[in-house]
Amino acid sequence: MFLTSYVSFARANAQLVGFGFLMTFASSFGQTYFIGVFGPSVQAEFSLSHSAWGSIYMAGTLASAALLPWSGKQVDRLDLRLYTVIVLTLLAFACFSVAVAFSPLMLIAVVFLLRHSGQGLTNHTAITTMARYFDVGRGRAIAIATLGITVGQAILPFAAVIAIVTIGWRWSYAGVGVITLFILLPTAFWLLKGHAERHTRHVARDAAAAGTRAVDSWTRNQVMCDLRFWLMLPGLTAPALILTAMFFHHLSVAEAKGWSAAWITGNYLVFSIAMVVTSLIAGPLIDRIGAARLVPLMLVPLAIAMLAIGWGQHQYWVVPYFLLAGASSGLSMTAVAALWPELYGTGHLGAIKSLVASLSVFASALGPVTMGGLMDFGLSIDAICYMFAAATLLGTACMFSAVRFTR
Repeated sequence: MFLTSYVSFARANAQLVGFGFLMTFASSFGQTYFIGVFGPSVQAEFSLSHSAWGSIYMAGTLASAALLPWSGKQVDRLDLRLYTVIVLTLLAFACFSVAVAFSPLMLIAVVFLLRHSGQGLTNHTAITTMARYFDVGRGRAIAIATLGITVGQAILPFAAVIAIVTIGWRWSYAGVGVITLFILLPTAFWLLKGHAERHTRHVARDAAAAGTRAVDSWTRNQVMCDLRFWLMLPGLTAPALILTAMFFHHLSVAEAKGWSAAWITGNYLVFSIAMVVTSLIAGPLIDRIGAARLVPLMLVPLAIAMLAIGWGQHQYWVVPYFLLAGASSGLSMTAVAALWPELYGTGHLGAIKSLVASLSVFASALGPVTMGGLMDFGLSIDAICYMFAAATLLGTACMFSAVRFTR
């Protein structure tokens, strides 16, 4: 029954949910788990230390976060097809830029382009589209779309490793640019066939519901004056900061615990499976009870995961750690995306979501350098994990308080 409902829903909305899946898959080319595979090659090419490469990555990511509130809200103003062409063309250009990078200074611009077009706008376009055009089945639509990230995380880093060994890191990213420009872009445009009629129906439905719907459309400025938003913010950005920090420093975690690098990276599949399953379960729950009731729970598995990896010394603790972290990630990706139209309507959804995405990107930029600084300061991996667990519990308390205001 559970899978049947997804299959029926996907068949009935194949093109639009297919567009969401494709765009989140394409976002992989600007995600940490993909760029990180190229890190050793880039460091060797430009004689960069770990700190220098981390600083370059942080600078490019922060620049992306600063621009995202402006570039992200354009999805509310431009035709979705035109916006998609711009975003995927920018992503292809970013990939080609990697191939011709000639200095550390240029790497900052390259990282900015990758993070902004990939992690930022490509994913933003997909999830905003799902949240906006699916009044019924919004949770399931978002859940299906986010599978693109999971599939990309499962196969693309391994494919990149093989490509780097075979043709080198520059040609590998150039190849990604070719795939984006000549395969992903035409496919995305085809999947949006008939979008003008869909958008016209959405606008008419939105206008007809004005004054009678439960939630009017808030502007971004109104949202920024809402106490609930600021109460939720520490918890909403916690996964970006903590998981990015952990994934960036997993090899340091393994070294501190006496585990092999192959063992901890080989269990990334556990994280992906847990994320998929949780996301698929969360979709129908959101459609049934609403995202506002699920969002405050999303950090509980992450808190337990951090306690497990902090306390556990045997290598098999990696498995429950990735299971719980993946469950938290799957729930947060699906529920948070569905939360904004519930609270603030769909009229300015792109602007609101781009603000949140910008703050999450900012948090993801701070994560690796924060954890690195704590390690350099002399704190053990265990102590850092306990601190992260405490932060998630604080974020959970804040989100429960915000939901009480909502009710």
